[in-house]
Amino acid sequence: MLYDLIIIGAGPAGLTASIYASRYQIKHLLIGSQLGGTMVWASMIENYPGFDLITGVDLAQKMVAQVKKLGGEIKNTSVLEIKKKQDSFELRTEDDEFYETKALIIATGTQRQKLNIPGEAKYLGRGVSYCSTCDGAFFKEKTVAVVGGSNAAVMSAVHLAGLAQKVYLIYRRRPLRADPIWVERLEKEPKIEVIYETNVVEILGDEQKVSGIKLDKPYQDNQQLFVDGLFIEIGGKPGSELAQSLGVDLDEKGFIKVKPEMSTNVAGIFAAGDVANASGELQQVITAAAEGALASNSVYRYLKGGGK
Repeated sequence: MLYDLIIIGAGPAGLTASIYASRYQIKHLLIGSQLGGTMVWASMIENYPGFDLITGVDLAQKMVAQVKKLGGEIKNTSVLEIKKKQDSFELRTEDDEFYETKALIIATGTQRQKLNIPGEAKYLGRGVSYCSTCDGAFFKEKTVAVVGGSNAAVMSAVHLAGLAQKVYLIYRRRPLRADPIWVERLEKEPKIEVIYETNVVEILGDEQKVSGIKLDKPYQDNQQLFVDGLFIEIGGKPGSELAQSLGVDLDEKGFIKVKPEMSTNVAGIFAAGDVANASGELQQVITAAAEGALASNSVYRYLKGGGK
């Protein structure tokens, strides 16, 4: 089947793009392996207009419901390959299905960055986690550490403080990069202890689960911390491999270069959300949603112009 538009990625950018595509009556398909994208990992969202406080899961569910209400078609899978044809693009998914489209919006977001240290892969799911919202409940009344200094790391530390007995926040620099409101909340949490200018260099365990971490410098005369869990929140790298395979220009960090209307250097390919370089470091749900709307508007004008 030939679609006018296929949107790759089901985070806030992709979901909003689908909502606008439906309103423009563009025949489209939304493909994503995780409905809501990384937004579902947010334990609380307080800066999305209309909601004083909402979880990432709840906001994602509301967006998905709106997509479906407007008739948006969703395939819960991943795209493995895209081939450029004469006037279209052919996509192959992980379930070996093929789809064809006149235009693409790439909204593949970012993939969690890893520390790449000994013990990280070995103890993944056995004390090592990249999602405090998903796994925090397993560490009630236990001792945990969070690595990172951004909003995500500080939010995770505050969230875990409501569950764990003790929380260490370990950041390689100083000061923290989180928004002032989150730093203020962190400082009010007696269970959280911040360790600055320090790196975690190894994750220790008893072959079954995490038992501690090794630091690159002593903290309180000890280079090891005894913890039951380690939450890694050091940002993400853009999921731009598919775009790159099609000749789309990337910036020096691997993000897709876009113009103000979210178009790329390749005709018919648009990008939105965290995978694009439009919003710089302000990678928020609201900026992703706005870029999704812009991208769909540009696709509408592109299709009306006969693919020019």
